[in-house]
Amino acid sequence: MAIVEDEAAARTSTARVVAPPTARRPKARKSFLPVALVAPAVVLLVLFTVAPAIYALILSFLQMKVGSGLLGGGATEVFAGFANYVTTLTSGEFWAGLGRMLIVALIGVPATIFFATLFALCLDAKRARLVGFTRLAIFLPYAVPGVVASLLWGFMYLPATSPIGGQIINYFGTTGIFFSVTNVAVWGVVGFNMVILYTAVRSLPADLFEAAELDGASELQIAVRIKLPLIAPAITMVALFSVIGALQLFNEPTTLKPLANAISSTWVPLMRVYTEAFVNNSIYEGAASSFILIIMTVSATVLVNVVGRRIAGRQH
Repeated sequence: MAIVEDEAAARTSTARVVAPPTARRPKARKSFLPVALVAPAVVLLVLFTVAPAIYALILSFLQMKVGSGLLGGGATEVFAGFANYVTTLTSGEFWAGLGRMLIVALIGVPATIFFATLFALCLDAKRARLVGFTRLAIFLPYAVPGVVASLLWGFMYLPATSPIGGQIINYFGTTGIFFSVTNVAVWGVVGFNMVILYTAVRSLPADLFEAAELDGASELQIAVRIKLPLIAPAITMVALFSVIGALQLFNEPTTLKPLANAISSTWVPLMRVYTEAFVNNSIYEGAASSFILIIMTVSATVLVNVVGRRIAGRQH
């Protein structure tokens, strides 16, 4: 027995000695390709967005002070604190422009969401024909520059050249101008938002729709009760883009301004920023106004995200 136990112990020790060492995992090589691909975009973002924003923020706390005396002492930049912000917030033109912008947003944002959702659901319907051509036709206005689209619509609004009743309807009146501007802005972005929603609808599993059809649901019931709740996150994204676009309203009213007396140089806040900075040569107050708009845009973005998540959470 002792001899057998000694032989077994010897074999075990030999096996331990002969056992190959554990193979080491090769270290993953660091690839610089992702960094190289992202670097140009980051550099452009820093040079043309971050750096100008920091410079504008600095300007918003400065003022130009002209030297006193008979001959004057020249103009120098001095620290003004929040004086430029106070001037903007106490300006009646700023709040009047903000009110007009909100009117356009109250009309344009729901219209954009409604038409983009309607087109996406109609294109996904079983009976839809010429889907590719229709999708391209709806998306095409988004590819047209905003200035060009505004000029085209402007001539369609003019009584002398209007094919849509400009001789009867005053598209450039104090009330009609809101519809005119909103119409140009909405059709310029509906196609892009429609593509977002259409992609979200097409990504839904077809089994859900087949099961609903077997239960006797109509195409309209499937669209309203199944598709709409499932694409709620995409609708929230569209709402977010629409709100941000409304706060950045500038091209449409600026282009229509030579054609419409109802549009002033401070009709919306961004037009006031441009007028103050480059017409009145008050870049400091213009910088302060732009940062107030940035704060409003960020606040609106957070609000839309919170509301959208709560709606999506209730539906799930």
